[in-house]
Amino acid sequence: MSLSSPFIRRPIATALLTLAIILVGALAYVRLPVAPLPEMSFPTIVVSASLSGANPQTMASTVATPLERSLGRIAGISQMTSSSSDGSTRVIIQFDLDKDVNEAAREVQAAINSAQPLLPSAMTSAPTYRKMNPADAPVIVIALTSKEIDQGTLYGIADDTIAPKISQVPGVGSVNVGGSSSPAVRIELDPRALDSAGVSLDEVRSAISNGNSNVPTGFLQNGRYRWEVATDSQLFDASDYRKLIVHSGDDGATIRLGDVAAVSNGVEDSYNIGFYNHDPAILLVVSASAGANVIETIDGIRARLPEISKALPQGVNFNVVLDRSPGIRASLHETQFTLLLAVALVVMVVFVFLRSARATIIPSATIPVSLIGTFGIMYLFGFSLDTLSLMALVVAIGFIVDDAIVVVENIARHIERGEPPFKAALEGAREVGFTVLSMSVSLVAVFIPLLLVGGLIGRLFHEFAVTLAAAVLVSLVVSLTLTPMLCSRWLRVREPTTPPRWQRAIERIGHAIVRGYEVTLDGALRHRRLTLLSLVAVIILNGYLYVVIDKGFIPDQDTGRLIGAARGDQSLSFEAMSSKLERIRTALLDSPDVATVMGFMGGGGPGGGGISSATLFISLKQARDFDTQQASNRLSAMFRDMPGIQVFMRGMQDIHVGGRESNGQYEVTLKSDDLDLLNTWSPKVSQAMQEIPQLTGVSSDTRSEGQAVKLIVDRDKASRLGVDMDTVDTVLHNAFSQREISSVYQGTNQYYVIMQVAKPFRESAQALDMLHVFDGDGNRIPVSAFSHYERSTTPVSVNHQGQFAATTVSFNLADGITLDQATQAIRTRLDELNLPIDVQADFEGSAASFQSGVEAMPWLILAALVTVYLVLGILYESYVHPLTILSTLPSAGIGALLALMALGKPFTLIALIGIILLIGVVKKNAIMLVDFALDAERRLGMAPFEAIRHAALVRFRPIMMTTLAAILGAVPLMIGTDENAGLRAPLGISIVGGLIFSQLLTLYTTPVVYLYLDKLRHLKRR
Repeated sequence: MSLSSPFIRRPIATALLTLAIILVGALAYVRLPVAPLPEMSFPTIVVSASLSGANPQTMASTVATPLERSLGRIAGISQMTSSSSDGSTRVIIQFDLDKDVNEAAREVQAAINSAQPLLPSAMTSAPTYRKMNPADAPVIVIALTSKEIDQGTLYGIADDTIAPKISQVPGVGSVNVGGSSSPAVRIELDPRALDSAGVSLDEVRSAISNGNSNVPTGFLQNGRYRWEVATDSQLFDASDYRKLIVHSGDDGATIRLGDVAAVSNGVEDSYNIGFYNHDPAILLVVSASAGANVIETIDGIRARLPEISKALPQGVNFNVVLDRSPGIRASLHETQFTLLLAVALVVMVVFVFLRSARATIIPSATIPVSLIGTFGIMYLFGFSLDTLSLMALVVAIGFIVDDAIVVVENIARHIERGEPPFKAALEGAREVGFTVLSMSVSLVAVFIPLLLVGGLIGRLFHEFAVTLAAAVLVSLVVSLTLTPMLCSRWLRVREPTTPPRWQRAIERIGHAIVRGYEVTLDGALRHRRLTLLSLVAVIILNGYLYVVIDKGFIPDQDTGRLIGAARGDQSLSFEAMSSKLERIRTALLDSPDVATVMGFMGGGGPGGGGISSATLFISLKQARDFDTQQASNRLSAMFRDMPGIQVFMRGMQDIHVGGRESNGQYEVTLKSDDLDLLNTWSPKVSQAMQEIPQLTGVSSDTRSEGQAVKLIVDRDKASRLGVDMDTVDTVLHNAFSQREISSVYQGTNQYYVIMQVAKPFRESAQALDMLHVFDGDGNRIPVSAFSHYERSTTPVSVNHQGQFAATTVSFNLADGITLDQATQAIRTRLDELNLPIDVQADFEGSAASFQSGVEAMPWLILAALVTVYLVLGILYESYVHPLTILSTLPSAGIGALLALMALGKPFTLIALIGIILLIGVVKKNAIMLVDFALDAERRLGMAPFEAIRHAALVRFRPIMMTTLAAILGAVPLMIGTDENAGLRAPLGISIVGGLIFSQLLTLYTTPVVYLYLDKLRHLKRR
């Protein structure tokens, strides 16, 4: 009795079971989400706080530090960084992978509430937080442009009308609006006119605040009626504010706001612009939520666009300027084509070997049933149709057909000997049932270390491993149920007829190959020591090749999209930066490789540079002969000699590790308790890294050389004049910080009234001499009467990591350079610098994950080997036979490494998966040999030499079939033109190279190892 016997005897039940698997899988398939890569949701929270007019040091000390202290008490934080620039602080908290992001969000809100009493009272709004996935790239970007409507109004339309409607689309995670700020009433005061009128800045502020009231006014009622009491206390337009009386003299003369200030309808922050190609624009950057179906999300957004467009005012242009769906669809379609091509190649292999349509259809039926059944398991686990899960299915094609091939080939062999199909099915399935079970279970066991490993590797490849393991297990069920049942009904005893010419040709070739193998096998068995020595040499060569091969992290995707940062000199003004940005934008659009350019400046760029930093989104043209990373290096080089500004670019990738925002793809962070020491060494490290030829786009986020004007107050003199420091700070706050002095509530929106001195009085340090304060008696006192100013330097941004001062140096790779080569060069250069003990230099983000990945690679391979040995030992009840089976693996490793080196590919995490897969695949050949040899020894009484030789010759055909099926199933992974082709290629290369080399060697070494270990086993028994 065998596992297959009940299913062979009950064909209807078997057919209906198969139909159930197909129906469940098909239903799950239409519900699976579509994404470029598996959901890489690192639990990350971003806390944002603003204090208008505050410099970076003030933001770091009064806002960032209290928040960090409170947030630092939350359990499960893996990294906390902050960046403070003019008026803005961002704290990025990244949690352990097993932390629930919703629980983390609640704890973050509680920490913000706890820190609130310690924050400056001048903050008009409390800090806010949002969940962020650092691996997320924008799925769609929409640009609003208009030649008739100002930017502030456009921003209001985008923020109040468009963004909420897009946010309601299922799958949308966040909608960020950039390129301007909310509408506001702007008041720009003339200090000379104020002095002439004897009016202080604070008096103007109080008059505006009191004249624009919004307090409850109650109601009136009697026994019959009720009346709401309302006033016209709110002023909504700039023209209303011009008439506002700000001072009344003793002679009855009145000073209105329009007499001492220019009042206009503008925006809250005038140091903020956005653009799309050559036009000013408001950008809506949309990201998908974790686990969302990206294609459906984008389709849902596009479905709402006509409705949104109809609601827009006349003259507003509404354009989708970046859309991820075409690239994802193209990648999905190409992967699906790869899947179909792999199926066709595998079926062709089966047909060539079996030379029978019936015998070919039976194992081929295993493929669709197993794949469709796998969709059901994917749905239960919450997986998506993405590059890695589809890669798993493509690879699985060569594996899932193996079990069916073994079953069909063995049953066909019985039929060829004259047995009836039904009896042949029962006997043939019984003989190989344990073999098939061993092959599948040991293959699944290979993935156990991947399922247990943590960190990025575990998160990234969990979906791949489970999907492939599920496909193998479903195929195991189908191979032991449907396949033998179909063999018992469909296979026939061949009539003795003359086969067609093509069949005779294939048979002649096959017989010649078998005869050649028999002769060479006998030679290997005669020279066993030499054969065994070749295996030892392969093992040694494996270790050598692993050490010398270039190693990488994850292959870059060729997305055709770049994210760039333009960073001006630290003392560059907003107007000068705008001019340089226009030159950059024009040069990019003139490039033959660039399709579109969009971005925004001000409000805190990616490097935390505030108004001297801009963010760029660049789309490349489809017709190009270089990849995205090469394009980023080429375009960055265009601006290498532009004075006063640096331009950095990197390719947009779906995998980005770490929450830190930087200008490069990889990062090195310097940390120290001593801020002066850090400021001394960070420029040296940055300069040293710029001299490393393997790196490009080296950028440091240290910006400590901004120009500053420091007002030095003679406190004794100020005290004698009746002036305190609060009065001094208040007049500076009123004059220069775009102070929000009042609120305007209109409809569903809230706007602010912004006050500062007019632009001509903000253009030089001499503006400080024009300011006056008033003492308690109302006497006007020039600020210069009790102070003087000095020029100095100040940080443009202040960065912390873990509440300590930190500097991050980001970098990209030069063309043709691997991350392994770059990190080795960086380590060598840092060693030459002899950094002080108090300054720590560590790789962060993707570079840190690469380091941990390189360290984990050999342990993962070792864990897979140990796991397979344990499983095989349990299945065979033997310590020795698993070693025979594992002896096939070194040749596969050397084949994979040589193939990668020959094609110039580094050994990446994707290639590592290929090596682990080879451990599961190559051992199948040995399992078939060992099983047959042991059975021949037990049932036929053969000697070990005769048994293993007989097994090698009899199993040669199924071994060649399964190996060729696996090779041709992986070949399509090596080709492709979509954006994710680079991700798939290392997997295909390592599998094909490993299988070819191992097939050439293990057909000879496995019998020899079997004989030596069998002799050892008998010696131990004696």
